[in-house]
Amino acid sequence: MAERKAEVERNTLETQVRVSINLDGTGNSDIQIGVPFLEHMLDQIARHGLIDLTIRSTGDLHIDDHHTVEDVGITLGQALRQAVGDKRGIRRFGHAYCPLDEAMSRVVVDFSGRPGLHFHVDYPRARVGNFDVDLFQEFFQGLVNHAFITLHVDNIRGTNTHHIIETVFKATGRALRMAVEPDPRMADVLPSTKGAL
Repeated sequence: MAERKAEVERNTLETQVRVSINLDGTGNSDIQIGVPFLEHMLDQIARHGLIDLTIRSTGDLHIDDHHTVEDVGITLGQALRQAVGDKRGIRRFGHAYCPLDEAMSRVVVDFSGRPGLHFHVDYPRARVGNFDVDLFQEFFQGLVNHAFITLHVDNIRGTNTHHIIETVFKATGRALRMAVEPDPRMADVLPSTKGAL
């Protein structure tokens, strides 16, 4: 299987984002985007997905975090799509349940070639520190739209907002890890009866 790495840069009048990704990494991350709570969550994806991830972003954080959070999701999605390549030999589907104390979430992913987000997470609080938790749906929408994946995110239980969000990101990392993993039984086969993904 070819090297599964990508580097993507996205520049707008609102943000400048650069993402480097290695799907066959060891979970190393170096994330500097000026939004500490999102940095912490992206580290969960890298660590639990065994994805090496470097992200740099600058932008209009003096207004709020919205553009940065969404544009990081978009750029990460573009990088993920490039890195996975033609999808031959991958498992395609991935799923994970992850707990953290009282909280537990489930994430299911399909590298279907069709963007779709089904996000079912209710938060007990509107903010964690200074971070507006509603922005996480914007992050995932940007991710799926540009990675061309279908993603189902369900929080099953939880009372601590930080714990709920962290279970979502850990499960996302584990589900991605499973989906992009080479399947030795598939070798160079495209995992679709359509012949295209």
